Amino acid sequence: MTATGAVEALANRLRKNARHLGRWARREGLDAWRVYDRDMPEFPYAVDRYGSWLHVQLFEGKRPFTDADIGEHLAAIADALEVDSARCAFKLRRRQRGTSQYEKLDVPGESFVVAERGLRFEVNLTAYLDTGLFLDHRDTRALVREAAAGTRFLNLFAYTGSFTVYAAAGGAASTLTIDMSQTYQDWTRRNLALNGFDDGARHRLLRTDVTAWLESAARDTARYDLIVLDPPSFSNSKRMRASFDVQRDQVPLVSRSAALLAPGGCLYFSNNRQGFRLDAALERDWCCEEITARTVPEDFKRRQPHRCWLITRS
Repeated sequence: MTATGAVEALANRLRKNARHLGRWARREGLDAWRVYDRDMPEFPYAVDRYGSWLHVQLFEGKRPFTDADIGEHLAAIADALEVDSARCAFKLRRRQRGTSQYEKLDVPGESFVVAERGLRFEVNLTAYLDTGLFLDHRDTRALVREAAAGTRFLNLFAYTGSFTVYAAAGGAASTLTIDMSQTYQDWTRRNLALNGFDDGARHRLLRTDVTAWLESAARDTARYDLIVLDPPSFSNSKRMRASFDVQRDQVPLVSRSAALLAPGGCLYFSNNRQGFRLDAALERDWCCEEITARTVPEDFKRRQPHRCWLITRS
């Protein structure tokens, strides 16, 4: 196939996916959803629609693309999905080499609001490596909303607080949202406000290192009925006492989190580390049920984006 023919094949795949998934997204009440996920090996892009914008990520591979190649591909993507090319945010995703997944970029961009199943969230497609809303955890958030009524909810490594918003919408009696970034805690505060919830006595935000907080929390009496633990794969932030690796550090991380469960409570533990293996020690000490199949939404089923476990006391 010629280069031109290959690009046309990419455009056709995008149109086909958009027709099918677009109908599904409208039924689900979604402004933001994944259209294309490296479906064709020769075009290793992930393409997400955020309202009238596109978020296009090129995943680093063995075959490099020239700037001219990328320009041609982006033009084809925008044209196939009938989006103004000026509303196409592009990022190159390199293999992670010790930086946080929340890396700040040098392009501030404009924030705007998208709807998701009756709730509203602020996103920014250009200021950070990620956008402020992890689309692959949409169904995990729905599980939290379903379980939240009357609960004391704890959100660890909260990022921009989307799980907290869902828990509040589900009727949580109280929420505690922990992240060490002031930027993301402020973002969480705005997301809560967008949905009619004020941070305060009922919805508390705490800026601190989660791993350090968990060590001290074991001495407290506070317990939680519902916990979400969604850590980064790796972080070497200067604000942490030591580097963090989810594969290496999972046993103390999960055990200390689960120890905070009230009787009958449950913890959702998830991460997107490729090749992650749950440590046998956790399965000995806790009841660990993998529920990944329930938490990967329709638009991400072509490529498993994360793994997720429901953890309760044995």
